[in-house]
Amino acid sequence: MKYDFDKVVERHNTGSLKWDHCDIYDGIEVLPMWVADMDFESPGEIIDAMAERVKHGIFGYTPISESYYEAVIDWMKRRHNWDIRKDWIVTMPGVVPAVSLAVLAFTEPGDRVVVQSPVYHPFYNNIRDNGRQVVENRLKQKGDRYVMDYQDLEQQIDDNTRMLILCSPHNPVGRVWEEHELMRLTEICMEHDILIVSDEIHSDLILEGYKHIPTAMLSGGVAQNVISCTSASKTFNLAGLGCANIIISNRDLFNRYNNLCKNLWIEKPNIFGLVATEAGYRHGEEWLEQLLVYVKRNYDFLVSTIKDFLPKVSVSPLEGTYLAWLDFREIGISEKDQEGFLKKNAKVWFDDGHKFGSGGEGFQRTNLACPRETLKEGLRRVIDALRK
Repeated sequence: MKYDFDKVVERHNTGSLKWDHCDIYDGIEVLPMWVADMDFESPGEIIDAMAERVKHGIFGYTPISESYYEAVIDWMKRRHNWDIRKDWIVTMPGVVPAVSLAVLAFTEPGDRVVVQSPVYHPFYNNIRDNGRQVVENRLKQKGDRYVMDYQDLEQQIDDNTRMLILCSPHNPVGRVWEEHELMRLTEICMEHDILIVSDEIHSDLILEGYKHIPTAMLSGGVAQNVISCTSASKTFNLAGLGCANIIISNRDLFNRYNNLCKNLWIEKPNIFGLVATEAGYRHGEEWLEQLLVYVKRNYDFLVSTIKDFLPKVSVSPLEGTYLAWLDFREIGISEKDQEGFLKKNAKVWFDDGHKFGSGGEGFQRTNLACPRETLKEGLRRVIDALRK
C-alpha cells in the first residue's frame, strides 16, 4: 500500500475541534472518536498544491477558475457517471450552510421539512433555527439493516410540507441507498410537490460491493426536483477549508438559490478550499481507493472485536461513510447514562445516538477514519470499562 494509514499524526495543539477542544469531559481526558473528520493526512498532492499556492504570498479575492469547474465535472463523471455542467454549479463554503440556504430559498416560516431520522443532527438546526418545522420520517430496521418507511412518509405529508432533506449515503446508519429505494422516495416527493435537498457529502466514501447513485441521476425528470449538495471535504479530509459544490440543473431553482447566495455574499469558498478540491479531484483517486480499503478493514476489526468481547453490542452493516453505528441498548446501562459512562468510565468520546433524533436513543456513532491503533485503544477502553 503506497499510503501509510497506520501512521499516527499528533493533532494536539493544532486547533483541532476533536483533539484540542473536545478531548476533555468533566475534567477527564478522553479519546475523541466522534467528530467526522479523519485522523489521516490528506493526499500529498493536495498538500503540495496548497504549499505552492502559499509560496505566491498574496491571497486576494479569487474567482472560480475554469480548471476548477473542469475538475469537478470530470470527477462526477469519472466516479459516478454523472454528467453535469458548469452552469449547474453553485460554489459554497460548506454543505451545512448550503442546506440552510435551501431552506431559506424554497420554504417559508412555519413550513414543514422532512428528515429521515436518526440523521445528521445539523439538519434539525437548519430547519428549526430558520423558523420551519421538523418532520421526522423515521427509518425502520429490517433485520440488521435500515430501510425507508414510505408509508409513514405519506402519512406525515400535509399541505404545508415543502421539502425533504435526504442524507445519501446516510449518516449515521451507513446505508448506501439503492436505485429502487431512491425512485420510490422521489416518486412520493414529486407527487406531493416536495423539493428534495440531497446531502451527498459522503458520496465518494462507498465500500466495495456498493454503488452511490446521485439522486439527480434518476429517471423521470427527478433532476428538476433536486438540489444536490457535494463536497470534497469528507473525501480528502478537508473539512476545515470550507468548500462545497451545489448542483442544480433546474434553471428556476438554480436562479433562486444562486441569487440568494449572492445576496447574502456567501458564494465564494475559501481560496485554499478551491486549490485543495481541484488537486484532490485531479490527483487523489489512488489515495481514496486505498483509504476505502483501510476503512473496511477497520470496520471488520471493529465487528470481530465486538463479537468476541462485547456480544451485547451490535454493529449496523457499513455500506458507505467511515462512521460506524453501534447499538448499546442491551448492555444494561440506560440511554440516559450511556454518555457519562463511556466518557467517565471508558474515557472514550463517541457520538451519542440521541443527538441524531428519533430512533437514535441507545446508539453510539464512532469514527473509523483513524489508525488501527487508535481504534484498538478505544475498543480496549470500552471493553475494560464494561467488564468492571
